[in-house]
Amino acid sequence: MRAGREQVGAELKLVQSIAEIGKAAWDACAGTDNPFLSYDFLHALEEAGTVTARTGWLPQHVVITDDSKAVLAAVPLYLKGHSQGEYVFDHGWAHVFERAGGQYYPKLISAVPFTPVSGPRLLIHPDQNRSHVRDLLVAGLQEAVSAHDVSSLHLNFLPEEDWHALGDHGFLQRLGLQYHWHNHGYQGFDDFLADLASRKRKAIRKERREVSELDITIRQATGDDIRPSDWDAFYQFYIDTSDRKWGSAYLNREFFQLLGERMADQVLLVIAEQDGRPVAGALNLIGSDTLFGRNWGCIADFKFLHFEICYYQAIDFAIARGLKRVEAGAQGPHKIQRGYVPTYTHSAHFIPHQGFHQAVESFLAAERREMAAEKGYIEDNLPFRQVDR
Repeated sequence: MRAGREQVGAELKLVQSIAEIGKAAWDACAGTDNPFLSYDFLHALEEAGTVTARTGWLPQHVVITDDSKAVLAAVPLYLKGHSQGEYVFDHGWAHVFERAGGQYYPKLISAVPFTPVSGPRLLIHPDQNRSHVRDLLVAGLQEAVSAHDVSSLHLNFLPEEDWHALGDHGFLQRLGLQYHWHNHGYQGFDDFLADLASRKRKAIRKERREVSELDITIRQATGDDIRPSDWDAFYQFYIDTSDRKWGSAYLNREFFQLLGERMADQVLLVIAEQDGRPVAGALNLIGSDTLFGRNWGCIADFKFLHFEICYYQAIDFAIARGLKRVEAGAQGPHKIQRGYVPTYTHSAHFIPHQGFHQAVESFLAAERREMAAEKGYIEDNLPFRQVDR
């Protein structure tokens, strides 16, 4: 495919492996702020066999190069045969479209597989004119929809700026809610607690105290402090949680092995041990200013341990590192009472079929109103002494 008549020599193509683009070129466009957009993370998913035609995630990454074959921009893109592992739910759309005689799958999606983390999807080299190259990418993505003859194109968990820009290009706009913790210059966990209403502060202290009285040791590990046995243990926690909640695991042991080999300095593992035996753990990735909570698992029932390992240990780490935020993943209104506040997430959707486009547009307009009302209600009932958090 050719892209951008205004920029002579710019060529857009689709590649079925990120390795065809290369680490240096990809990371130059992706930047270093978000570890999930890095070459190492996305390549580990491919190398481990978690994103393939067999699993219903066929890489179709977009890349724009100039006459010298230098990479100007890229988009992580997948041809999907289902809607699993996305966290922006469109199963109802598929059902309606197919009942009307259409074929919803396959579809195209730009996302980080199995990962509800916001971040750039239109990865543009910082030396380029962002607005201009973004227009080239949008045109190329729309052309990919036609070339693949698919029902739709979805870009999930976008930055708000790109969400608005895609809306200007006729993409449908969707909002979601997650719960994020914000660091207001705290020097320690007690500083954070001081911002909470007395009753909420006491509740958190009670939860942490009860965990401390268990016969359990909690350890934070990153970089060289992560042991091979930690990965073995965490994988078992992940499998146990997957079996109970989803019925199948998206990730495999090889992926975690590659993550440990290539990105250990950007990994925080929180491991709980009883009598030297790991019994629970949480996986986080470390960005430039954000700690991203991803997976957790536990092989026994310990009261309040989930909150301690996934939320309070993450806050402790973020304060110690001077990070601005903790993003604790999808869902979980119970996070609100633990200092996590509602935050919009953004996705954009290109649907060529005019009738279907109009139906989804009407649905999303109503959904956005409901989302705003829900967010406003939660913000009026946050656990802070001052409600402007």
